[in-house]
Amino acid sequence: MERIVLAMKAVAETLGYPIELDEALNHITRGAADAVPGIDHASISLTARGGRIQTLAPTDRVAVLLDELQYCLGHGPCLEAALHEPWVQVDDLAEDTRWPAYGARAAAEYGIHSQLAFQFDADPHTRGALNLYAARPYAIDTDTRQLGSMFAQLAAVALGWSRHDSTIGKALQSRQQIGQAVGIVMERYGLDSDRAFSFLVRTSQTSNTKLHDVAAALITQTANRTR
Repeated sequence: MERIVLAMKAVAETLGYPIELDEALNHITRGAADAVPGIDHASISLTARGGRIQTLAPTDRVAVLLDELQYCLGHGPCLEAALHEPWVQVDDLAEDTRWPAYGARAAAEYGIHSQLAFQFDADPHTRGALNLYAARPYAIDTDTRQLGSMFAQLAAVALGWSRHDSTIGKALQSRQQIGQAVGIVMERYGLDSDRAFSFLVRTSQTSNTKLHDVAAALITQTANRTR
């Protein structure tokens, strides 16, 4: 839990405005590799118009090579998540029959046996996936999925804010609302700022609602209570 709190704190500190996108994404992937149970490597795959796909914020060379192998083959869990499925889990790449060419090479050449990927939407024309790799087969459990989804949501927040740099007023308003909502959660539940922010992220993820909309709803609810 201490590692998780520290990772979330590091990410939260980078999500101010103006956002430093590279720094934020690097904190997210490093935090995921450090804090999510069983995970050894992480990266982000980002798609764009025209079918182009690239890797962002890899934790190491292994993550880059695994991503590139999937791009080259045209299949694999990270592509499946980025382009189609909300999330993809592979418990044993060497035995999985969905992507045999990729799975066999990932296990034999790179020593990777489990993989988990979460889709997120950065904007209407861009999708991406948080890619989580594990050396051990069957390394993914409920905690891995839950915490991994939180880091995927943070990546979506970071990428979403970065695409509003040309609309400073809107981005600033979202940041102010989230900050105000963090304060409300801190007061209501007796949490510190980092855990309050994590609470909002979990609420956003479980309700499938954008983080700034969760913040706005909480602010409105609080204002109605005080009337």
